[in-house]
Amino acid sequence: MAEAALKTVPLDKARALQWLQRYGVYAGVALLLVVNIVITPHFLSAENFRTQAVQVAPVIIVALGMALVIGTEGVDLSVGAVMALAASVTALYLGYGLVPALLVVALFAAGVGLANGALVALVGVQPIVATLALMVGGRGLALVLLPQLEDLRNPQLASLGSGDVLGIPYLILIAAVLALLVAFTVRRTTFGRQLLAIGDSRPAAQLAGLPVRRVLIVVYVVSALLAAVAGVLATARLQASDPTSLGNLMELSAITAVVVGGTPLTGGRVNIAGTVAGAVLIQLLTATLIKHDLPPSWTQIAQAVVIVAAVYAARGRGKR
Repeated sequence: MAEAALKTVPLDKARALQWLQRYGVYAGVALLLVVNIVITPHFLSAENFRTQAVQVAPVIIVALGMALVIGTEGVDLSVGAVMALAASVTALYLGYGLVPALLVVALFAAGVGLANGALVALVGVQPIVATLALMVGGRGLALVLLPQLEDLRNPQLASLGSGDVLGIPYLILIAAVLALLVAFTVRRTTFGRQLLAIGDSRPAAQLAGLPVRRVLIVVYVVSALLAAVAGVLATARLQASDPTSLGNLMELSAITAVVVGGTPLTGGRVNIAGTVAGAVLIQLLTATLIKHDLPPSWTQIAQAVVIVAAVYAARGRGKR
């Protein structure tokens, strides 16, 4: 009888850990919602939900690209710098019209993504080293192009940042559409299957004849383009270009959202729904601390605790 009880305990612990790995991020979001409803005044107001959703939209967009990169067993530390670069380029070329400015932003972002992808896929540089170099260089280029904050007064850009459809802000709609597209790509396309196979085992993918280098380059280009979209949307919402601060620590927020959302750092799996929920969890945690007058340093400490808890829960999850 005692033996059976001893066997049941590890089994129950394993089941609890498995449940936490699959649904922990959603439980965390639900718990924070309940706590805020109880202790935070006016939390249930429509204006508050709108504000939270608008603030988390850029994080979700960047985290989508980060999830794809991590799915290949890589990481992209340059996303914050790409956001700053997008802000600088937008300010410089907005005088030619919004569409030409966006095209130039896309070219700059694609260039950063190509550089990252080439270093990783062709040269063989470790992703953390390659993207760290572009993180520093990209931020430097953004500051060379636009050394200081610049106010932007453009009706089209203002509409992009504050406009809505049936009361739903453009920022939220864009983030939702991109999340659906990325989820579809991962689950339903050949490219998505190749991406996961490369993350599961790059040598095996090469032996199977998969276009490993091409897929890796495309993944880093997509990550940079999504970061540029987030940078443009953040600039549009603020109606100002500030390359000195825009995107600071965004790479850490994105990685946190991805890891907390259930995508292992070892690659081979990508959880898009969990990534979105992870970004929402971080936003709610930050908003809760701010609304109760706690200093920003507590937000960073809380995020660190969340990261450690997520990594602990992910032990043994590994690849598919």
